[in-house]
Formats: sequence, C-alpha cells, structure tokens
Amino acid sequence: MDERKPRDSSSRPSSRPSSSSSARPSSARQSSSRPASGPNKDRRREDLPARGGSSDRRGATRNVSTGREASDPRGFRATPQDRDQSRIRPRIFEPDIPDEITGEELEKSVRAELLSLSAENAKVVARHLVSINIHMDSDPELAHKHGVAAAHHAGRLAVVRESAGYAAYRAGHYEIALKELRAAHRISGDVSMWPVMADCERGLGRPLKALNLAGSDEVKRLAKPEEIEMRIVASGARRDLGELDAAVITLTCKELKTENEEWAVRLRYAYADALHTAGRKEEATEWFGKCAAIDHEELTDAAERAQL
Repeated sequence: MDERKPRDSSSRPSSRPSSSSSARPSSARQSSSRPASGPNKDRRREDLPARGGSSDRRGATRNVSTGREASDPRGFRATPQDRDQSRIRPRIFEPDIPDEITGEELEKSVRAELLSLSAENAKVVARHLVSINIHMDSDPELAHKHGVAAAHHAGRLAVVRESAGYAAYRAGHYEIALKELRAAHRISGDVSMWPVMADCERGLGRPLKALNLAGSDEVKRLAKPEEIEMRIVASGARRDLGELDAAVITLTCKELKTENEEWAVRLRYAYADALHTAGRKEEATEWFGKCAAIDHEELTDAAERAQL
C-alpha cells in the first residue's frame, strides 16, 4: 500500500439573579427559633440542615475518617498515594533520536499543525515524525515505535495520529494502525486514509469489513489515487473470500488505459495478478506486459511475470 472539522439569545434562560429587593433575604434575625412559614415551620431551627443542604444528599461531602480529618470542613481527601493508579498516565518507551534530527526537516504545513503544542513538546513530536519518515522503509518496527511516542505526546493532532497509523500499518500492526487512523479521521474528517483502513481490515482477516469501507459514502470523496487504491484493496478482499471473478471485475475500469499517472502501474499489476489468480493466464501475461511497459522504474516484477 502506498503511503503517504446558536441558539437564539431570546430563548436562553437568564443566569443572572433577580435584582428585585423582595428576592433578597432579610438581614433581621427571626425572633423565634422556628421558621415563620414554609414546610419546616413546625421544626426547630437546630433540627434543620445546615446552609449547605442535607448532609446525606447525593454528592455531599461526608466525614469518613476519624481524628483531624473528621473535623476538616472540606471533608476527607485522599492523599496522592491513595489515588487510583490506573488514572495516572503510564510512561512509554521512547526510541533514541540522533542529535542531528531537529524537527525542522518536516514540511511547513506539518510543523504548522504542531503550533498548538508547547514549544518543547512540539520539538519532541516533530523529531519523532521525522524519524518515522526516515525509518519507514528500512526499519518499519522502529518507525512504529517513533509513531507510538509521537501519538503519546500529541494524541489530539490528526497529523500525528495519521503518521502513527501509517507507521503501524507498514510494521504489520493492523489493529493499532486501524485505531490510529480512525482517530485521525474523527479529528480531521479526512478520508484519504480510507484505503489503508480497509486493507487493515483485510490484514485482520475481516474482508467483509474491508468491502463495507469500500462501499461507504466516504469513497465518493476520495481523490483519484486513493480511489484506485480502494479498488485494489476491494479486489483483494474479494480474493480473500474466494470470489476470484469478482476480484477481476472490481478492477475492470477505464483507468486501465491510463499510462502517465503514478497509480497506473499498481492498477495494471493488480489487474494482471487478479487475472492470473482467476486462471486466465493468457490475459494475465498480456497485462503484465502492459504493466512492464509503463513501469520505467521497475517498481514491480511485471517484466519477469510477462515472460512466464
């Protein structure tokens, strides 16, 4: 797989207290020990709840300890060591980053998205993102570790979650990749990662879910390169299900005639491979040859397979 957001003010209830003098409590003390009126008029003042309300109401502070804490009007508070340790953010392993990597190597548009972070944190995240790009092909597992670290520091940024997702995908961690890419999509609404998400479903042995993604409305918003990638993934999902003829049909499109686009090589190769798997050997050989004719950088083994 190729790598790579009011109510009418007249209807709002006012939160401002009334300025009417009748709404203000009188400063004069009642001469009687009982309320003059109301539901508590027959009860003595000392039997009524304190100004804070009933002490047994839901959410009220309770004196649950003895000694000094029991007399503390603020109520009992757990000491730091008594707090739920599961809510404390765990430390993670962070791979070393060479000093020569500064983070300035990132594109301006990516660095601009990190401006919401503190300067120190932004630099750490930027350096991890650069490391992902460096190791993506040569050491996918190390790139994935940098992705985990970047997401740990800036989990609310779509560009970070997306980068972590692609790194996990390249390393074969499809469950993690799917989680990260879904998060990136929720944050940004970007659908360009849809084909990779579908391929993650394939990697997890869920071809039907991959096909569901391929048939979703979001696919209509894909640019042409991502649209072709989704076709390739959907064809692979059909093959996973044993629907070999459907796999060929999925890739049968007018774009097979295209020669001067980067995605044309991948499309022709996938089509030829689908033909071969379906037992249509002669047609497969023909299309491997057509793929080799435009694969000037020899990105595939189409030329070799065309000779078989």
